[in-house]
Amino acid sequence: MDLSRIRLTVFVLALGVLMTPVQAQQPVKIPRVGYLSPVGRATGVRTFDAFRRGLGDLGYIDGKNIEIAARFAETQYERIPQLTRELVALRVDVIAVQGAVTVRGARQAAGDVPIVFAVVVDPVEENLVTNLEHPGGNVTGVTTLDPQQPRKQLELLKEVIPGLKRVAFLGDQGVSEALMNASEAQVRALGIQSQRHRVSGPAPDLEGVFAAIQQEQAGALVALEEPVVGITADRIAALALKYRIPAMCAPLRSDAGFLLAYGTSLADGMRGMAPYVDKILKGVKPGDLPVQALTNYELTVNLKTARALSVAIPPEVLKRANHVIQ
Repeated sequence: MDLSRIRLTVFVLALGVLMTPVQAQQPVKIPRVGYLSPVGRATGVRTFDAFRRGLGDLGYIDGKNIEIAARFAETQYERIPQLTRELVALRVDVIAVQGAVTVRGARQAAGDVPIVFAVVVDPVEENLVTNLEHPGGNVTGVTTLDPQQPRKQLELLKEVIPGLKRVAFLGDQGVSEALMNASEAQVRALGIQSQRHRVSGPAPDLEGVFAAIQQEQAGALVALEEPVVGITADRIAALALKYRIPAMCAPLRSDAGFLLAYGTSLADGMRGMAPYVDKILKGVKPGDLPVQALTNYELTVNLKTARALSVAIPPEVLKRANHVIQ
């Protein structure tokens, strides 16, 4: 090939490149997920981490192929709508929330942004979904609270405390009565009397509660799995020891010093939101995703607390324990 032909070939190739339209590289959209907790960051970090681990199991890495924006209400439930609006302003694709009180506070402020929940006693009774199989609307999720959980808790307490006749329930003033009502109904079915106590705010009058529990001669205390109770679990366990009242809590605060921790795993529930988030990010409508019940029970027995209270834990109960604190 002579020099002139080579030059012509190069010219034609160059001209072809110049005439080809430049394809602009479209930036890859990274999904953005909001997370909203009714409690403070210091207390809520465990459940938040469990949610992130659930996303990690599906290949989502915060800051790499997904962005997670978290907000914590510090048990100031009136802040939930504003915190939701902050997440909406960040253009999140979905909001993951913990508890019915958070769903109720966030639902209107979220607009058409999907909401996925965990830890709701009865989503239908709470008017959060139409029904469990076909939630409809913009809300769906998982619950770790088995309707029979209160009965199972009381049956366990009766094994540990023979002759138990009266039980106190401690809950959060700011949440619905569904869990408290279910607990009291199942206590009555077992022939046990009950008393109810509600607290509110980050610094509730727990001394007053325990003085009333002692005066009414309750033989045991069940601390319900509700926000204020969760953030004050260490104080509740310490006062139960001071007033010599055997106390039970949910598995998440099994490290607080309660005699027993028993119930479904909250961490499982928080991880269980991740598949819902994944499906919604892939285009599935939340109203088409059935609400799922996760009922993996865990039992922790604190023998140190048992010795301090002079409570003998039956061998059969110890055999069933997932964890024993010496």
